[in-house]
Parts: sequence; structure tokens; C-alpha cells
Amino acid sequence: MSYALTGFDGKVAVVTGAGRMRSIGRPIALALARAGCDVVLTGSGKPASAYPADEQQAGWRDIESVADEVRALGRRALTQVSDVRDPQAVEALADAVQAAFGRVDFVVNNAGSTRGSDRVPAVDLPLSEWQRVMSTNLDGSFYMSRCFAQRMVAGGRGGVILNISSIAGRHRMPNTAAYATSKAALDALSTVLAGELGPKGIRVNSVAPGMIDTSRMDDVPRGEVWERIVKANIPLGRAGTGEDIAHMVVFLCSEQAAWITGQTFYVDGGHGHAPRN
Repeated sequence: MSYALTGFDGKVAVVTGAGRMRSIGRPIALALARAGCDVVLTGSGKPASAYPADEQQAGWRDIESVADEVRALGRRALTQVSDVRDPQAVEALADAVQAAFGRVDFVVNNAGSTRGSDRVPAVDLPLSEWQRVMSTNLDGSFYMSRCFAQRMVAGGRGGVILNISSIAGRHRMPNTAAYATSKAALDALSTVLAGELGPKGIRVNSVAPGMIDTSRMDDVPRGEVWERIVKANIPLGRAGTGEDIAHMVVFLCSEQAAWITGQTFYVDGGHGHAPRN
């Protein structure tokens, strides 16, 4: 009996928020391509002047650079600037996927709000920040899930929807009212959708990363500060990588995960269970 992951040949995966060089979305897209998927890559289309410094120095081209990598693996890639916060943009994306590939099998809702001025006590949280975080993390994932689930049901082939959540939805630390609430609600949405869509052959799960070394975390200084946080919180002794999350995503899309739905999987190195000195 072979334990190689199967079920990807001829399949089409959509990955939102896939344009950053040091990220979670890019490794997910590339891992799915290696497994055998054609990949649809979405990004927000922000100008190159807003890219992290290392991307600007490398001449990074957002989702176009990731698409080049997918094609180098022998798979087809479609890129589309799309705002998950806009239901009409999500519908346009689904139409483009249908026109290009005629099907969709896997949807990975990875687009997330940037770390901003939302990390304050709830009584001081600007309403605009609450709305900004919710509109991307929760509303956007709902719009994507609703729209693409409709296409999956119509196609009659089943499928997989994965929501990239966060350990913040479980830990619910102070000063994270918007972010933690959005991620806890996203886990709840995954469970509800799993119950509704299971009879149609569509599985829905959440993947909740812990501390991942991406450009999104560049406000935390690397070096002594970073290592101190890792030592205090992560028993496995290192921050995670985008590839760590991608491995879980590919497994949950595979035939080997055919009886798994409605779950939240914490990929966090044991975050929060480190021994206290």
C-alpha cells in the first residue's frame, strides 16, 4: 500500500493572498502545483513601492512571480488581482476560473488583513480598524466560500475549502479583539459549512498557523527579541515556515484526508505549551 498523497491530477486550486515572497500563500501555491494542481493565484494588486524591501530589491512581481514558479513546475497558472472584500470581485474571479479551467476543486482562503493599529485594547479600537480586519479575514473568506461552493455543487465533483485561520482564534489574547474574533469566527464558519456541504462531497476545514516567519511579521525584530519569543512559547524551538502550513494544506486536499471535515488544525510547534522557568 502506497502512502504517497494522491488525488491531485487534473485538479484546479485557487489560493488567495498568494503574492508575497516570504509568506504562507506562495508555499501553498507551489506545494499544490508540485502535487499536480493547476493553480489560480490572487493578490490585492498593491504597487511595487509598497512591497517589503527584500521584494523590491529582488524585482519581485507579486502573483506574477509566483505564477512563473508554478509554470516552471509544469503546471498551468492563472493570475488575477481580486479583492476578497468585494462580492462582485469574487464572482468575477469565479467566472475567470470557470472560463480558464472549467472547474474548481480546491479553494484556500489565505488572504488576511495586514498587522496594523488594531492591536490595542477593545475600548480604544477604532471602528475603522475593526471593520478593516473583519472585512478581509471573515467577510472575504465567507464570500469566497459561498461563491466557490456554489460552483463546486453545480460541478457535481465535490471539492475542498480550506480557511487559513490562526492560533489567535484559540488563545484570544488581550489587544487582539478584531483579529482573534475574526479568526475564531472563521473556525466556526468552517464547521458550519462542513455540515452543510458534506452531503455534496465538499470538505471544509481550518488550518491555524502559529508564529510563522513571514514578511507579515517584520514588525517583530529578528535576533534576540525574536528568539526570546520563540523560546518562551514554542516547545519545538523555532518559528514556523510557510512550507509547514503548505504541507498541512496539501494533506487536507488529498484523498488521504477524504474522511476529515469540520476541523481546525493547529500547526504551531506547540505554541503556548512551552515549559515556564
